[in-house]
Amino acid sequence: MAVWDDLVGQDRVTEQLSAAARDADAFVTGGGGGGGGSMTHAWLFTGPPGSGRATAARAFAAALQCVSPDRSLGGAPGCGFCDGCHTSLVGTHADVEVVRTDQLSIGVKETRDLVRRAQLSPAGGRWQVIVLEDADRLTEGAGNVLLKAVEEPAPRTVWLLCAPSLEDVLPTIRSRCRLLTLRTPPVAAVADLLVRRDGIEPDIAGQSARATQGHIGRARRLATDERARARRAAVLRLPLRVDDVGGCLKAAQELIDAAAEDAKQVAEEVDTKETEELRAALGAAAGTGSRLPRGTAGAMKELQDRQKRRSTRTQRDSLDLALVDLTGFYRDVLAMQLGSRVELANTDSRDALQRVAAGSGPERTLRRIEAIIECRRALDRNVAPLLAVEAMTMALRAG
Repeated sequence: MAVWDDLVGQDRVTEQLSAAARDADAFVTGGGGGGGGSMTHAWLFTGPPGSGRATAARAFAAALQCVSPDRSLGGAPGCGFCDGCHTSLVGTHADVEVVRTDQLSIGVKETRDLVRRAQLSPAGGRWQVIVLEDADRLTEGAGNVLLKAVEEPAPRTVWLLCAPSLEDVLPTIRSRCRLLTLRTPPVAAVADLLVRRDGIEPDIAGQSARATQGHIGRARRLATDERARARRAAVLRLPLRVDDVGGCLKAAQELIDAAAEDAKQVAEEVDTKETEELRAALGAAAGTGSRLPRGTAGAMKELQDRQKRRSTRTQRDSLDLALVDLTGFYRDVLAMQLGSRVELANTDSRDALQRVAAGSGPERTLRRIEAIIECRRALDRNVAPLLAVEAMTMALRAG
C-alpha cells in the first residue's frame, strides 16, 4: 500500500507530491544541488475541512523518508512498507515532527520551540520534516517567529503547513511556500475508503459519506461512533421544534448542552491522565488529595489553564459541527423545493425534509441558511454561544 492510498480524490496533488519526492530522493542519494525543480523547502496545503490536508502532508513526509530498496530499481518513494514510511505515518519517526493543537491558538513559545527543532540536522541523514497541521491557528507573533525560519531554512529541513485557505496564513509566509489546493473528495470515493481501510459495511459507509458530504474524518466517526449518530439525529430534529419561542430557546439550550457534554467527555478521557502524570513527574504522592512539592504549583496551574482552553475549543468545535449538519439539512430542503436532481445528504431524514420543504418557500430556506452562517460568524467573534444560538433559532422560526 503506497503512502498516497488514503489521499482520496486528489490525483493532481498526488502527482505533484510524487514528483517532488522523487526529486528529493535524487538529491539525498546523489548528494546533488537544490533537490530538483519539483522540490522546495516549504509547502502550504489548503482545502476545505475533510479534504485531507493533514493526510497529504503526512503522506509526503513519509515519502521523503522512504528507504525502500525498490527505489534503486526505479521504484517511486513512498512505498508505505519500509521503516521510513511506516514510522512517519504512525508518528514515531525521529525526523518527522507532527504538530497539531487542541488549543484555540498556537503561541510564540511553542513556535520558537518548533523553530529550534527545525534547525537540527536529520538524525537519519535524509530530511527534517515539520508538519504543522493547524497553521491557521498561529497567533500574529507566532507567525512572525515562523516567518524567519521559512525565509532562511536549514539545508535539510522541510516545512509542511496546513490551513483551510490562503487567507488563514500570513501573506509573508504563504508567499514563501509552494501552494497545493485540495478539493472536497467525491462521496463515492470516501465511502470506498471507509470500506477498504476501516472495514465498514458498504451501506453504512455510503450513508455516512453522503451525510458528511465527503468529509473523511467526520464520515469515519459517524460510521463508527453510535454517540455521534445520536447527536446528529438530534440536531436534524431541531427544524421541527422551532414553531414557538419556547421551542426555540429550549432547542438552543440543548445544542449548547450537547457541545458541553462533548467537551466533558474529552476532559474525562484526557485531563485526569495528564494531571496524574504531571503530579508523578513533580514528585507528588499518589492521589489527587496529596500535597504538591513546594514550588510546583505553577506547573499544575499551567496544565489546568491548558486543559480549560482545550475544553473551550472542543465545545466550539462540537457546536460548529452541529451547525454544519443543520446547514446540510436546509441545503436538502432547498434542493427539494427547487426540484433539483442533486443527491440528498440526509436521506435518513427524508420525512422531516419534506415537512419543512412543504411548509415554506426557497426564499425562507435561504434566509435560514444565512442565519446559521451568521451564527457561525458570531461564534468566531467570541459572542456568547447561548446568545448566538438563541438568535439563530429565533431566525429559523421567522424564516
